[in-house]
Amino acid sequence: MSTSTIRPALHQPTGPAHTRIYAYGAARGENAVPNDDLVGPIDSSDEWIRQRTGIITRTRANAETTAIELSTDAAAEAIARSGVDPADIDAVIVATISNPKQTPSVSAIVADRVGANPAAAYDVNAACAGFAYAVAQADALIRGGAAHYAVVVGAEKLSDVVDPTDRSISFLLGDGAGAVVIGPSDYAGIGPTVWGSDGSKADAVGMNHTLVEFRDGLAPWPTLRQEGPTVFRWAVWEMVKVARQALEAAGVEASDLAAFVPHQANMRIIDEFAKQLGLPESVVIARDIETTGNTSAASIPLATHRLLEEHPEVSGGLALQIGFGAGLVFGAQVVVLP
Repeated sequence: MSTSTIRPALHQPTGPAHTRIYAYGAARGENAVPNDDLVGPIDSSDEWIRQRTGIITRTRANAETTAIELSTDAAAEAIARSGVDPADIDAVIVATISNPKQTPSVSAIVADRVGANPAAAYDVNAACAGFAYAVAQADALIRGGAAHYAVVVGAEKLSDVVDPTDRSISFLLGDGAGAVVIGPSDYAGIGPTVWGSDGSKADAVGMNHTLVEFRDGLAPWPTLRQEGPTVFRWAVWEMVKVARQALEAAGVEASDLAAFVPHQANMRIIDEFAKQLGLPESVVIARDIETTGNTSAASIPLATHRLLEEHPEVSGGLALQIGFGAGLVFGAQVVVLP
């Protein structure tokens, strides 16, 4: 281009300096499934599952309920609690690995059902880190001027991809959805996101077969599997470093937190996390896994929703949230609780 050529000036939008979470919503599978209902095929016991995972029951949805229904219910509650007009929501992001169809997206259907049509809508597949990823994106979209208000949902119906005879992960899994509304703020309500991946460990957690293999009769219906010891070591030792980085990036210390909401993967991981971070007794730790199970992308918002219901005193305080899972992927940020 010649130096004498006049380039047309483009408009680039800018948004507010800060964002925050306005409200949470939640939906859980209709059925509480106790350990005793699952121990037969894996030759185990209620005591063994409690000791290894901390799970007493997990919520699982009816056959006709999908991640779409769970997402819609959670999003509708979050919107109602936020006071934001659904027509003003112009971005809907659903983090899930449970879309019953590879397309269309869960998010587009949810946007329409909650009255946010024609909001921009897309799904995020980052497994158990999906909610943290989606929060990071909503925060950036709003501060960048690409959206005004966003709904972020973490939703899973993992009971569709469990093998009753699998001892590695299936007995941990539950169904549910948690949602938030994010919008502009006059103070910093969402800290910097520390996120990343390690694809060299892609085989540590994931589906055991492809849909093409199933279609061609080469494999049974694909279900989730994990290498438990590998995932445990990675979560306990590597993810604690990420959690510390998120605190540092936000400019706060563990003693400043009101709550800690890790992905609800395993109670032993949660306990070790708290120990490694040196959390004071004043920090409320989310332990929703005990009665909900591991709900992957839904676990952080579900656990936070429950924590706010049971401990309203943490409202307005800081929460460190961190998700980690299949990919392997991870994401963490400090947020102000509504």
